[in-house]
Amino acid sequence: MLKIGLESLKYGESKNLEDKHDEYQYINLIKHILDYGTMIEGRNGKTLTIYGSSMHFSLENNTWPLLTSKKVAWKTCAKELFWFLKGSTSNNELQEQNVHIWDGNGSREFLDSRGLTHLEENDLGPIYGHQWRFFNAPYKNCNTDYNNKGIDQINYIIDSLKDPKERYSRRLILSAWNPQQLDEMALPPCHVLAQFNVIDNKLSCSLYQRSGDVGLGVPFNIASYSLLTHIIAKHCDLEANEFIYHLGNCHIYDDHIEQLKKQLDNVLYPFPKISILEKYDNINSYSIKDIKVEKYECNNVIKMEMRK
Repeated sequence: MLKIGLESLKYGESKNLEDKHDEYQYINLIKHILDYGTMIEGRNGKTLTIYGSSMHFSLENNTWPLLTSKKVAWKTCAKELFWFLKGSTSNNELQEQNVHIWDGNGSREFLDSRGLTHLEENDLGPIYGHQWRFFNAPYKNCNTDYNNKGIDQINYIIDSLKDPKERYSRRLILSAWNPQQLDEMALPPCHVLAQFNVIDNKLSCSLYQRSGDVGLGVPFNIASYSLLTHIIAKHCDLEANEFIYHLGNCHIYDDHIEQLKKQLDNVLYPFPKISILEKYDNINSYSIKDIKVEKYECNNVIKMEMRK
């Protein structure tokens, strides 16, 4: 069986690049699931599924691993990340920016199905942003001021990275998985734990994700945590080095299979370069206007239905 990870780079035959491309790890993951996956009837439909995968993406020289075998909506991805960083849990704020990836999970019908009848529509409960910035603070609603409540994991990581001694700590952990509040969330987190690590003034991030929608979610997660690493590196006067991605349950929804088969045949291009244009005192100050992306050459959008 084909192993997914650094070893997988030797399997892909480049169509237009002399050097091997990090994206072949993603391409080979798709192939592996199509060849060896088991069809499972799950909570929200049928998925072709395997368990366990790892990928490494270089972030050196301002590289941003936006997939090129299809077009990734990087502005949508970035807006969601900045929303997380601010600790927000209101889907209204995303909708105001024309971001609709949480609409299904913020609907009245879906919230009621989760037993969250007390929350207003588009209040997503204590999801990622709440745990990142106010971990385990008792949750009332998305309009409540949670400052100085719970644990601010992001600032703990930033303060540690700015300290010449503490930046080498092996405890720079960002956890979104809070068993005490899972039932209050519109959707329990899929990307559950990230660890940051510094070697020779270079910052890397390793993510563990319990559940990966390989067609739609995984390309976003690669882009999002790579961007987060670039932003934190800039904020803490470090260099971005690598994003390491560990997946638990890797699955392809049955109605995504044909689109992904077509994606396998697409030509790959070099990953684009990213610049973080400003450095602020407060991590909350960064926004989409502070990102410059150069030379993002890619294939067309591949439309797939997002599952709730």
